[in-house]
Amino acid sequence: MREVSQTLEGPCGALEALYLDVPEARGLALICHPNPVQGGTMLNKVVSTLQRTARDAGYTTLRFNYRGVGASAGSHDMSSGEVDDAEAAARWLQARHPDLPLVLLGFSFGGFVAASLAGRLEGQGGAVDRLFMVAPAVSRLKDDVPLSRQAALTVIQPDSDEVVPPETVYAWSEALDRPHELLKVAECGHFFHGKLTDLKDLVLPRL
Repeated sequence: MREVSQTLEGPCGALEALYLDVPEARGLALICHPNPVQGGTMLNKVVSTLQRTARDAGYTTLRFNYRGVGASAGSHDMSSGEVDDAEAAARWLQARHPDLPLVLLGFSFGGFVAASLAGRLEGQGGAVDRLFMVAPAVSRLKDDVPLSRQAALTVIQPDSDEVVPPETVYAWSEALDRPHELLKVAECGHFFHGKLTDLKDLVLPRL
């Protein structure tokens, strides 16, 4: 099974995406990529690993480029604009498969996007089944951003992260007043060099 290129209608125009429709899928997986200003795209190797993991678990998958990345229209917002893009992608996916549960997976800046989107969809009466935040940029999650209360939450944090300070993620996790799982990956940097298999082994059984 190979992903196919898609062009979605986003808030700023076209959004470039890769879509994989898995026969008899058990759910939908939307994957959000890292910081576009630092070169993050939907082809990032951690994003690719998350997509393959979701595929192997039987999920129909969608990954996409935020505004101003690759062939996606518009320019970087680095805030709610990317969450708007993710919402448009989620709506596109759900319109095609309205009866399947939605899982969100986000890496780095994408962790902020996925968490923000989960809270937004829930606030609109929607539902997110599971939320995976991988080396998430939690410092971007301000108090005025509502978080999901219902989605099963797993936070995966490399303990040698050179981009997102692990202590900030651990402190955020400790202060979070809802059930969730925090998984620490030993001897692992932000981009999971040499540890992508470990990441898959953590995510797969939880999907």
